[in-house]
Amino acid sequence: MKLVLQDPTYLKDSITVISELVNEARFTVNKEGLELVAMDPANVAMVVFKLLSSNFSEFQVDDKKELALNLANLKQVLKRSSASDVVSLEVEDNKLKVQLRSNSTRTFHLPLLDLEEREQKIPNLKFPVQAEMPSDVLNQAVEDSTVVSESVTLEIEPQKFSVLAEGDLSKAHVEIPADETVKITSETSANVRAKYSVEYLKKMMQGSKLADKVTVFLNQNYPLKLEYKVVDKLLLNFILAPRVENN
Repeated sequence: MKLVLQDPTYLKDSITVISELVNEARFTVNKEGLELVAMDPANVAMVVFKLLSSNFSEFQVDDKKELALNLANLKQVLKRSSASDVVSLEVEDNKLKVQLRSNSTRTFHLPLLDLEEREQKIPNLKFPVQAEMPSDVLNQAVEDSTVVSESVTLEIEPQKFSVLAEGDLSKAHVEIPADETVKITSETSANVRAKYSVEYLKKMMQGSKLADKVTVFLNQNYPLKLEYKVVDKLLLNFILAPRVENN
């Protein structure tokens, strides 16, 4: 296996975002690219990541290869790279060899972990509504709501996306109407809403480093899916369990 990136930015930024939620994970390298499906330690959030082979200037893989790694370690190594570095990934002596080449050559060896063999299955979720918007619009709406609460309710109506939060005494309500930049698709005339943890949402919304648009998929009191994608480059999806209302 040998993978070479002329520009490591997408890989570096993706690992930085994913490592906020996941400590250790198993990557799969196949003909399509570099993929990861992982749960956070609390089993509240799932990450689905694909960096397509078209990103790489060299992509050699004979058979499907699995690489289990500590993401904090990988992040620290990739942070040493700049956009002008050529980054290569190879397996050598049961370690991932990461080489950064510019006017110097820097080589790092990261141990491959022996993670429990448990395939993470992506749940088959149904979403009757979705809203696509600029990533920073969602970021600002959630940030506004964190002023009053540690959880927020996301709501999609046929012509409007809203973020609501309620504390002991305070309330926040951000309304974002559908327009040329905010596109709402709905299979129902009813309003759809669910409540989620702000702590997790803020980690997931760092996907805005990678893509300038985000698609929010909702169902009533149901897991949330956030999708960040760059055509022919990468896909980063997050699935988040809803907060249960206590009566």
